[in-house]
Parts: sequence; structure tokens; C-alpha cells
Amino acid sequence: MLTLYPAIDIRDGRAVRLTQGRADAETVYGEDPVEVARGFAATGTSWLHVVDLDAAFTGEPRNRHLIEAIVAETGCRVQASGGVRTLEDVQASLSYGAERVVIGTMALTDPGFVQRVLDEVGPRIAVGLDARGTTLQARGWTEEAGDLFEALERFTAMGVPRFVYTDVAKDGMLEGPNVEMLQRVADATNAAVTASGGVSSLADLEQLATCHERVDAAIVGKALYSGAFTLAEALDATRSPA
Repeated sequence: MLTLYPAIDIRDGRAVRLTQGRADAETVYGEDPVEVARGFAATGTSWLHVVDLDAAFTGEPRNRHLIEAIVAETGCRVQASGGVRTLEDVQASLSYGAERVVIGTMALTDPGFVQRVLDEVGPRIAVGLDARGTTLQARGWTEEAGDLFEALERFTAMGVPRFVYTDVAKDGMLEGPNVEMLQRVADATNAAVTASGGVSSLADLEQLATCHERVDAAIVGKALYSGAFTLAEALDATRSPA
């Protein structure tokens, strides 16, 4: 079974999608992210992946109150991501109702930060590993940040419970996920792995659901917003519980 995480990326208070993470390649899909979240919740999703793009790009967390509103209005569990730079950022997102917080660039530039967060908040975090091939990408995919498999080894040894792996070449392109690399990532850790980027069809989701025992979740964004399939169809295809 594959758990789906419909993505809600928030910028300037609106729900948007970026192509390959580029700030200049934005499509607005909703003026009210909470309304978008309500629609996903009404369809039966149990999780949402909420990204604060303002925090990611500027370091200014402007959208935490929207996490609070989404949790309150939908009852969904929220995985929060974007611009996590301090322990206080992690704690704030959790206090606003997030179930899990994804640490991205900070994990790559200061691996010790991940250990400090694990010590303070326990397993309610994931590490985001965005890679082009085996080269990690940081700071909005503008800087190279080391080797994917070295990072997997390091963070697995720390006890990171989950990785969110994104093939940046696939993100927002609707060309299908990089299943071969996902399998290699899952083989390299004993943690759970969430697939992100490239899902374009129900067949892609069905493939992800059976590609590896540790690949147990997938973030889905542009395919939903562009109408490639509905969330109801996706939930049915992956037998994800409501």
C-alpha cells in the first residue's frame, strides 16, 4: 500500500506549483490554500504535504498560520517543508499542528543539525534528499551539496526515520518517477522512503506501490492539479486508506 501526500505549495498566501523548483516557473492553482486542502480532505486523503515556498526562498516563514488552519479545518496530518533553518523552525511547525517536518538544505549543509533535532523532537522529522543523478542539490536546487549515497549512510546511522527523495530532473515534468534510483535509495537505508517528483499517471503510482518495501509513500502535485487523474482515482489505485 502506498500512502499519498497531495502537495500544497504556498507562496504569497496562494497555492502554486513550480516547475523543477524554479521561482520563475510558477503556476497559481488556488488563491486559498486552505480551500485546496479542504477539497483534498473531502476526497479522503489522510496526509497533506505543505511547502512554505516563501520560507524556502527568503528564510521568512510567512505561512505557518496556514498549517494551523489546514489542520484545524481538515483534520489531515500535515508534513511541513520549506525553509527549515533552526530548531525553533521545527518546533514552531510542530506547535502549529504539523505531524512531521522535512529538513532539506540544512541537513546537507550542517548534518549535525539533524542530530540535534532528533535529540529534541524525536522521530517527527524527515530528511529531504533532492538529487540530480547522485549529486545532492541545496538552496532551491542552485548549489551542489555532496553525494546522495554518502548522505543516506550518514543520516541512516543517526536514526533518521524517513527520507523524502526527489529526482529534481523529474519534478513538475510529468515524465514518470525515477524508479530505478528510488530502489537504489531504498536499498541503501533501513528508513522509510517517500517518492517525490515525476508522477504523471495512475500507472506510475501503481509502479511505486510495488517497487520496494521501504517506498511506502508518494508526494503528488502537478499531476493532480493538471487533471492527469483525480485524487479519488489515485487513492483507489494505491489502496491508500482514507
